[in-house]
This record gives sequence, C-alpha cells and structure tokens, in this order.
Amino acid sequence: MNYTVIFAGGVGVRMGSTTPKQFLKVGGKPIIIHVLEKFSNHPEIDGIVVVCKEEYIDECRDYIKEFGIGRVLDVIAGGETGQLSIRNGVEYLVRNVSKENVSGEDRDIVLVHDGVRPIITGELISACIKGVKEHGNCIAASHAIETVITVNEDGSLKEIEDRSLCRNAKAPQCFYLDDLWDAHRKAAAEGITNMIDSAMLMSRYGHLLYTTECSPDNIKITTPNDYYMLKGMYEKPE
Repeated sequence: MNYTVIFAGGVGVRMGSTTPKQFLKVGGKPIIIHVLEKFSNHPEIDGIVVVCKEEYIDECRDYIKEFGIGRVLDVIAGGETGQLSIRNGVEYLVRNVSKENVSGEDRDIVLVHDGVRPIITGELISACIKGVKEHGNCIAASHAIETVITVNEDGSLKEIEDRSLCRNAKAPQCFYLDDLWDAHRKAAAEGITNMIDSAMLMSRYGHLLYTTECSPDNIKITTPNDYYMLKGMYEKPE
C-alpha cells in the first residue's frame, strides 16, 4: 500500500500573516486543499495522514469536508519540530494501517510531502513510487538553475560546484515505511529532533538516496514572494 504524510505545521510567521500559510487561498481554495487533491485523486495512493498544529486540526478537517477530499485517514497533531511532526504521521501509519512481516513489493511505501507545496503532478507521484520500488527510496529534486558555491567561515569563496551535478532537494520524499520508521526510532534514541527533512534523516542512518527529476516550479510556499508566484501560476489569464 502507498500512503502519504502531509506535513502542514506552518503558522505564517515568515509569511507575515495571521493565517497559517497552508490555509491561504489560491484559486478559491486553501493551498493545502490543492495539495491534498493531487494525492487523493491519484490512483496509486491508498491513504493520507495530515499532520498540523493541534489548534488548527478542526479547521483543517472542515476544509477537507468542504472540498470533498477523499482517502484522508486522519488529521493529527504535530510535534515541536518538523522532524517530530513527520514522526507522528509515520507512527500513525505504523500503528494503524501498516502490514507487518512483509517483504518485496508488499512493503508499505510512504510519501512525505509539504502541505504548502502544491505544484506537483500525478506523473511525479507515480515516478516517486516507482523509484522506491526500484531503489528503496526516491527524493524529488530539480536541477540547479544558478551557480552553486561553498564558502569558508569568513565568507570567502571555497569552491564553485559543477552545476550539472547540483540539484535542489524538494518533495515528495519517499521511502519504505518500515525504513523511515526505523530511522525515526534511531533518532529518538540519540535525542535528535530537528533534522531539516526526511532525506537528511535517512542519509544519517546509512541510506544511499536516489532522486527523480521534478520541475523547478515544485516550490514550497514560505514567503510572500512564493505566495504571489503561486497565485500567478493558478490565476494567470487564458
């Protein structure tokens, strides 16, 4: 089975808004609804768990009901960090729907995605699932379109990277569910709580990660500029 954990923990600080960014509307719908539609309408997705701040659970459920989003198993509370919130979603799947003692094609897959990253396609979701089955994991990534450099502590240039080999890690970030759960348990044992994303977490625990190409348009809505760019994509005149 293929499951999705949607992390929607934003509270709008960097957006400069009193409304959490996942609930800002574009094209008449909250951003998170655009995200959920992509996954709930995909034939290979069997269930979705939404993780958000506890105080916004009811609002999120109301939107899901209003827009008739299917395949949502539950909306649950997140943790103090993004990593811990994703852990809550993964643990929900492990405790409630995951099959035990299976191997090969029967292992459950989880796609971890941001609740404010709506420009994704069904083709990308399929490619991610295929990538997990072929390699054990799959990270959506776009080609770097600007020069990437590394710097020294004093700000001086250390190295100019070969841009043809550089990618921007995005989402979905996809794994076998038992592998990701194992990584979260190891992190808990070490007291690690604030890994930047699931790819970083899995890399720490020895997983060689593979990528599939996605569009640079697969943006995460974090700042007002991102939001107005998204509005332009959805609301541009025919």
